[in-house]
Amino acid sequence: MAVGTRIKLSFMMFLEFFIWGAWFVTLGTFLPQNLSASGYEVANVFSTQSWGAIIAPFIIGLIADKYFNAERILAVLHLLGAVLMYQMYSSASVGHFYPYVFVYMVAYMPTLALVNSVSFRQLANPETSFSGIRVWGTIGWIAAGLTISFLGWDSTEGIKEGLLKNTFLMASVASLVLGVFSFTLPKTPPVGNGGNEKRSLSEILGLDAVKLLANRNYLVFFFASVLICIPLAFYYQNANLFLSEAGLANPTGKMAIGQVSEAVFLLLLPFLFTRIGFKNTILLGMLAWAIRYLLFAYGNAGELTYMLIIGIALHGICYDFFFVSGQIYTDAKAGEKYKSSAQGLITLATYGVGQLIGFWVAGFISEYYKENPTNDPLWQNIWLVPAGIAAVVLFLFAVFFKNEQAQMTDKSGR
Repeated sequence: MAVGTRIKLSFMMFLEFFIWGAWFVTLGTFLPQNLSASGYEVANVFSTQSWGAIIAPFIIGLIADKYFNAERILAVLHLLGAVLMYQMYSSASVGHFYPYVFVYMVAYMPTLALVNSVSFRQLANPETSFSGIRVWGTIGWIAAGLTISFLGWDSTEGIKEGLLKNTFLMASVASLVLGVFSFTLPKTPPVGNGGNEKRSLSEILGLDAVKLLANRNYLVFFFASVLICIPLAFYYQNANLFLSEAGLANPTGKMAIGQVSEAVFLLLLPFLFTRIGFKNTILLGMLAWAIRYLLFAYGNAGELTYMLIIGIALHGICYDFFFVSGQIYTDAKAGEKYKSSAQGLITLATYGVGQLIGFWVAGFISEYYKENPTNDPLWQNIWLVPAGIAAVVLFLFAVFFKNEQAQMTDKSGR
């Protein structure tokens, strides 16, 4: 692959995840602080990510894959995203903000698949070379968090002054840049019969792979994947607000430690997977979720700051050991015919249904403890809930999933 093409693809990945990290990490702090949102309203806003994940296959499978070059629809979606982000920046209430973030997520979530498609079509050996492109997405997410903390938008004073709204303006500008830049990307036309090949709706949504659920082990893994997304939603929805209220300096920048951890453990995953097996790898991922929330529940920004930092750093184990291992396991179980459908099914179950339930549960728990305070600190009560859920899922998976060997293949990226 030409050096120029590699640079273009890397810059594309950088901006793709810079945009997401520029506003999504601090969203849980922005909504209650700037728009006086309740726990339920925060949950509804975060749920737009899940609705976007559910709707995304229709856009990619029914429209992009058949009629348009991937790089062109990527450009259009990000240009639309720039306009929507500016409207979110200008919003003064949750009621005004919600329609824009809903449409934005419906437009943004398909771009996660589109950037992969553009990359894969240019790589001779995606299995070995894609990670070198995808890592720039992680760098972009980290850069966004560091920028927010460097500019002081997430500081105590910055939050009081309402500076977090600037994250949407920054994301809008980045989205505009990526939208224009996407027109310069390598041409990526529809594949198969000039784009006229027909795919059934069940194939597009991953429903062809439902037959995998007839396998007891995969059924256990499938439901565990849905349930573990509840603790995941707590982290996305509450972590930045919690760290800010706890008084941790530069919370958004420090949360980038989680992405560094993710990149490191992604490199270690193949070794651990082959050494300890799929079941034990998954169990370690679940255990990390429970430990992370216990650290959040009992840590503080004083002498126990290290507990908060360790909790953030566990993100690599939490995400890679469960979700990336799960993608590998799904690929191994599906067989050649249903590989794409199976990945679509597990993505729909996790980012769609699982996190949708998780955001609602997180919103309900947050609002419940605000309205019904106890003698224990508010955040301790909140974090103990996902810790308990992760522990229960861990126990059920350990009991009902029978150990087996799954063929390891090279996977990279979300």
